[in-house]
Amino acid sequence: MAKKASVSTQQCYDEIVAEAQAGNFKPVYFLMGEESYYIDLLADKLVELALEPFERDFNLITLFGADADINQVVDTARGFPMGAQRLVVVVREAQQLGGLDALGTYLEQPQPSTILIMCYKHGTIDRRTKVAGAIEKKAVLFESPRLRYDNQLSGFVISYLRQRGVSAEADAVSMICEHIGFDLNRMAGELDKLLIALAGKTNVITRNIVADNVGISKEYNIFELRDALAVKNVQKVMRIADYFDKNPKANPPQKILPSLSGFFSMLMLAYYSPDKTPAGLSAFTGMAPYSAKMSLIPAMQRYSARKVMQILSAIRRADAKSKGVESGGASAGDIMKELYFFILHD
Repeated sequence: MAKKASVSTQQCYDEIVAEAQAGNFKPVYFLMGEESYYIDLLADKLVELALEPFERDFNLITLFGADADINQVVDTARGFPMGAQRLVVVVREAQQLGGLDALGTYLEQPQPSTILIMCYKHGTIDRRTKVAGAIEKKAVLFESPRLRYDNQLSGFVISYLRQRGVSAEADAVSMICEHIGFDLNRMAGELDKLLIALAGKTNVITRNIVADNVGISKEYNIFELRDALAVKNVQKVMRIADYFDKNPKANPPQKILPSLSGFFSMLMLAYYSPDKTPAGLSAFTGMAPYSAKMSLIPAMQRYSARKVMQILSAIRRADAKSKGVESGGASAGDIMKELYFFILHD
């Protein structure tokens, strides 16, 4: 059972949990993706629903991909519970396992009393493979992609707070998202701290409450820079530029410039697409439909094809300057800020 891509990660999580609460467990849960928050959350919830606390000493086995192999995983899953209805085997860091094809063989005749939970982080298996097809048919294949867009992150914050009986003003949500960023584990931790600080005082979070209680720090990434440039969000671009300038080892021009060149090259290609809908742009450029909708279309509305050609030339010049060619002694940070100014202004 694989959830449709159009369904949000939270909805997929809720559906799987609802089925487990009804006693409908699958023999294998393959939880994968770049965002580890939901993978850990779902694995822990499945354990909670499958076993009573007193049953876990003998019927919950945790293996780690770095220390185990797939044959050990399968042999453990073929074991029997002791004094309980189920045996639960959780494989953490399953991406470090090799030979996952053996999981498909196990699924042909799984142990009925075992629930095997595979936590495959920092990526996904190829859904075209035979083992992926076997999981989709006989188990649960759950994907947790990393959030990339502001509306996704704000939606997570609002939902997280609502589930705990708390609401937040729009400005407060924006402030939380802006200063904490897209790491959902960190976001959940900061929100929990905020909820503890507010316990018994109020159930509405304001901007002032956030400023007083949330650590105001932010780690930006290249995707956020690209998206901010796509919509010409000058203030955010400058904040990201300052952050990158203060963290040059993590964000050197040699890392940023290829990403910008790739995006604006994709944008240039998009102008030639005969179909300017998200689906049409996706088919023509190879970019995912959602990314085309959220990045390419807004950028096409703000940049002319002529400007994009000029931007690509400016990126090549910035690359040469960053390598010392006619840089005039300018720092890497100044070179990049000059590039951003050129991109943002006609």
